Amino acid sequence: MTLHLGYGTNGLTDLRLDDALGLLADLGYEGVGLTLDHMHLDPMAADLPERTRQVRRRLTSLGLRVTVETGARYVLDPRRKHGPSLLDPDPAARAARTALLVRAVDVAADLGAHAVHCFSGVTPPGTSADTAWQRLTEAIAPVLEAAERSGIPLAVEPEPGHLLATLADFHRLRALLDDPGPLGLTLDIGHCQCLEEASPVECVEESAPWLRHVQIEDMRRGVHEHLPFGDGEIDFPPVLAALAASDYEGLTVVELPRHSHAGPEQARTSIDFLRDAMTRRAMAGGGGPGSGMTGDAATGDAATRFATTRTTGTEGAAPC
Repeated sequence: MTLHLGYGTNGLTDLRLDDALGLLADLGYEGVGLTLDHMHLDPMAADLPERTRQVRRRLTSLGLRVTVETGARYVLDPRRKHGPSLLDPDPAARAARTALLVRAVDVAADLGAHAVHCFSGVTPPGTSADTAWQRLTEAIAPVLEAAERSGIPLAVEPEPGHLLATLADFHRLRALLDDPGPLGLTLDIGHCQCLEEASPVECVEESAPWLRHVQIEDMRRGVHEHLPFGDGEIDFPPVLAALAASDYEGLTVVELPRHSHAGPEQARTSIDFLRDAMTRRAMAGGGGPGSGMTGDAATGDAATRFATTRTTGTEGAAPC
């Protein structure tokens, strides 16, 4: 299966959105991971519906697909990174994050996006794990209802240092919510290298039934720092082979949020690297290493494996 490469606008924040989209189309990307934020498509703007229509026209004219991402650092609170979260002790604060995610689903529907990305947030100090999971399930329920109505899947990302940090945690959320149809997974390949017990290739193979969005960058074991390709430890041709062998048809989006100062150059070198890696994969024989764990038949075995995956600590990890 062909991979569809995209680039995240959180790595192009020094560019106007129109310019960023034009750059990506010119470089040959097929899509964009669009982070709703003040410098691009501001989800808090009074004229959001009209601006969303303009962005859709621009995407259509350039032939770009889109995933809506919700990892903006200060879009709700100018003083707290990613605050408030779905785990905030204040119910009104949690509701504000839920409302933002519901708005993101609406934007995604208006854009014709293939998924909406989100994450859980960090467990607040003094909050028990049971309380945090209860808050998460309650706060995310209206977002899943909106996703069900719109037909846009919600792709939750395991994020190092968050309550939902690993693929095992994603499966815990599935179980707590009784496996709702709109709930899918954002798989960050770098996070697999950083945190998971399984290799990035194994993570791709075993999570294939739930993949709704993929982010990709280089990373080192135990260090949560998004790196340009070649600066970390990941062997990419086998990872790309595993993705190509899966049933995943969405975007594989480069995520370099700390490299906006060199965004245009990083976008160019990233697509060159990935194209070269895909060529090397094809020359080596094409298909993925193939555990065969794709589709419904894999669900039970993969869920069992993830349920027993060790959760690795992230103290000292560089935040996104």
